[in-house]
Amino acid sequence: MTGGDGKLSGREGFAQSSQSAQSQSSTPKPVPVSAAPATPAPEPRDLTPLIRDLRLTEEHAAEPTVIVSPDELLQVAQALKAHGFMLMDSVGIDYLAYPEARPKRFSVLHNIYHPHDHRRLFLRVWLDDGEALPSVYPVWRAANYLEREVYDLIGVTFTGHPDLRKVLTPDDLEGHPLRKDFPLGESPTLFRDGRFLDPAAFRAGLTGQSGGLTGYRGELRRGQGTDRLPPVMPEGGPK
Repeated sequence: MTGGDGKLSGREGFAQSSQSAQSQSSTPKPVPVSAAPATPAPEPRDLTPLIRDLRLTEEHAAEPTVIVSPDELLQVAQALKAHGFMLMDSVGIDYLAYPEARPKRFSVLHNIYHPHDHRRLFLRVWLDDGEALPSVYPVWRAANYLEREVYDLIGVTFTGHPDLRKVLTPDDLEGHPLRKDFPLGESPTLFRDGRFLDPAAFRAGLTGQSGGLTGYRGELRRGQGTDRLPPVMPEGGPK
């Protein structure tokens, strides 16, 4: 029977409510779908894409380093400059006494840096003794003194450099001081400004053992004079 509101009462109403509850419980619930893991954004200082795009050979090193042949150096330098890189430093290395085998005795490392995103890349060029290397001065003018220093201390000749001459050692000094076979014995050195530096006297002057040759740190460094206290304000103020 039905009530005044049209709903079934008694057993019929109970049966209807039971069937409704069963139908609701039998309805499958949607299974939550887990979202796909987001692809991590590339590291802004990662040089792998650039190395791949320029088809460079990466070297296993602590810092991103690529091996470049002398013939392709200028082409690689131009490409890196087009990407906003600048030359920060150039060094020469002699591997004559290195315990592990190396492709050649010498290498020149150009330190290339991007001033905006702070990426850094080293260009390594392997060279034999007497093998010349193209200057990167036409690409980066900063190579002027940097390559002159490598020429002076290691002996690498840079072709196309506008002013390749010594920058640190005297003109009459034979050899290149950073080569592993450069003699380590001391010899007096005459500098361009006329100073004549005798190593033994120079050390004696620096240590104060005797009146050696130095004018850089005053009489105490020449082994003369006594230490003096700095002036102090007299009691009662200035007179």
